[in-house]
Amino acid sequence: MLKLDRLSYFQAVADTGSFTQAADRLGVTKAVVSAQVARLEEELGVSLFVRTTRSVTLTEDGELLLGHTRQIQLEADSAEEALNSKRAAPTGVLRIAAPLDYGQTFLVPVLTKFRSIYPACTVELDLRDSMVDLQSGNWDLSIRLGWLSESSLKSRRVGSFMLHLVASPELAARFDDPVLPDDLAPWPFVANAVLRDPTRHEFTNHEGQRVRLRSNVVAGMTTTPAVLAGALSGLGAAILPDFLVAEPVAAGRLVQLLPDWRLPEGGIHIVYPPARFRPPRVVEFTKLLVDAEKHRRMG
Repeated sequence: MLKLDRLSYFQAVADTGSFTQAADRLGVTKAVVSAQVARLEEELGVSLFVRTTRSVTLTEDGELLLGHTRQIQLEADSAEEALNSKRAAPTGVLRIAAPLDYGQTFLVPVLTKFRSIYPACTVELDLRDSMVDLQSGNWDLSIRLGWLSESSLKSRRVGSFMLHLVASPELAARFDDPVLPDDLAPWPFVANAVLRDPTRHEFTNHEGQRVRLRSNVVAGMTTTPAVLAGALSGLGAAILPDFLVAEPVAAGRLVQLLPDWRLPEGGIHIVYPPARFRPPRVVEFTKLLVDAEKHRRMG
């Protein structure tokens, strides 16, 4: 069986091209290095070096083993880094990109709690309804709502939200109460212009019947809070996430339409840049957000 501790002797000889220099690097005698390499060759049943009085060069088998040895060393270094990061207290700047509506409504309180627990961290929250390039290195993570497209980036679903069809009481009073999605044909709508198709919506009832509606959009807004403001002012009905309309619906400033019909459930995802390990500030913030989302759904 291959003993991994012998690989450090082998790599030292391969890197220096000399048993003597390898011994100096490792702080042992040349005899110890020679013996360890010889035992490694015996265990593997191959010759790893071509030895002459003037040089030590790798054989073809030695070249192959060196590639694997370096990969093993990288994995060992990475494991040590991960364990050290796990023990370390979160520090530095936590940089997050998130949609404007979710960031203002939900993330700011989570970040307030994060800062109270980890005062050595500062926070930068970039709020926009368009996606950012996580591979640029400018953000530790991004929050994305809805349905993720295929990507090589790592992601974690931390929660979900429901979409609700809402309108101001004043606007609702101008129309008969809708019973079916088709009854909404004459209603004006305010829509988020950033969406791929802000006019098409699919409703599902308790029996599984599906109806697609093309809404009569009279105003397009580029942020979800602006859509909410349009709905509150009576400009039009709107389809908005539950975390944004819960308070105005409870206060009577908005009414929910078609309560017997559901719109698709969307996911709340943390998307990470392509890095081998995440710093402690990212790990701890993720835990807080998962916990906050759990309490929001339960409450």
